[in-house]
Amino acid sequence: MADTDSFIVEMADRMFAGLADPQTIILSRSDAWKQRLWPELEQTGLTLAWVPEALGGAGAPMEEAFGVLRAAGRAALAAPLAETMLAGWLLAQANIAAPSGPMTVVPATPDAAPLTIDSRGRLGGCARQVPFGAEAGHFAVLAQGPDGLAVALVRAADAEVAPGFGLGGDPANTVSFTDVVPVRIAAVDLAVEDLMLMGAVARAQQIAGALETMLALSVRYAMDRVAFEKPIAKFQAVQHNLARLGGEAAAAVAVAASAADTISETGVTGEAALLEAASAKIRASEAAETGAAIAHQTHGAIGFTDEHILHRLTLRALGWRDDFGNETWWSVRLGQFVATGGDQRLWPLLASR
Repeated sequence: MADTDSFIVEMADRMFAGLADPQTIILSRSDAWKQRLWPELEQTGLTLAWVPEALGGAGAPMEEAFGVLRAAGRAALAAPLAETMLAGWLLAQANIAAPSGPMTVVPATPDAAPLTIDSRGRLGGCARQVPFGAEAGHFAVLAQGPDGLAVALVRAADAEVAPGFGLGGDPANTVSFTDVVPVRIAAVDLAVEDLMLMGAVARAQQIAGALETMLALSVRYAMDRVAFEKPIAKFQAVQHNLARLGGEAAAAVAVAASAADTISETGVTGEAALLEAASAKIRASEAAETGAAIAHQTHGAIGFTDEHILHRLTLRALGWRDDFGNETWWSVRLGQFVATGGDQRLWPLLASR
């Protein structure tokens, strides 16, 4: 599905351009834009796009909601839209209605110590690097209960949230639960890896979107910047770098879109979902590293200044690499899958993609 063909994605692009323009945000030197943006996001249903209508959500097609995340990446959106969408999705898996307001999911890293729900229904444990934990009104928590994994809806006010920030400057917090009574608890037929997989595809889409904007900015700057009496885009070395950046952006877009389509068709369980999601997170993360370096090399010193928008894209793309399993973790997981199944299982799966 090409996200440019989606009315929902076009609407999201217009909304982000009007209410979350990176240059306007930099010049404003405040977060007042978030107070204007969030009501609009909720009114359009984007925050609960993956929540069925029966549970109070928009019930939007999954692939179109993934396209919205790519649009958010293009805008380097510094608001918990992806986190709220993921939280709504997780709650929906347990048939729990999602509340209004910003949310985030816990845990957000695959190697986190298990969170637990005891026989009294009390939640305990600690999770690190929770994206936008400090801005969330509720947490959707996947925890180990007495009878298996369960999803808990928890008020942020009932947890301890330590200050912290990610590479892009957005909140990334340690969240502690001490004998917390959740708002709702329900059993769920999911594994922690399923949540990581869904989050990995979401981050791959955001990275792909950020790379699209990095490419557009770099090409425009190279056409405008004059050195030795001609645009630097005329120099072969710059052309070569821009071609590489274009290749990295195209690769990230392709793998992220393929993974999103697979998840939309098959869900988060199954071999195809694992292959696609792992490949998407690995390749998009690699593209973020290479693409960010080329974009900054093209812009020179101006791209590092606080007044330029490039750093909002590159730092967030690099930070998104670590959420829901970095490329090293997913490479190991993909290697385990290949080694366990052997070529007789792998080749038919590859040929079918």
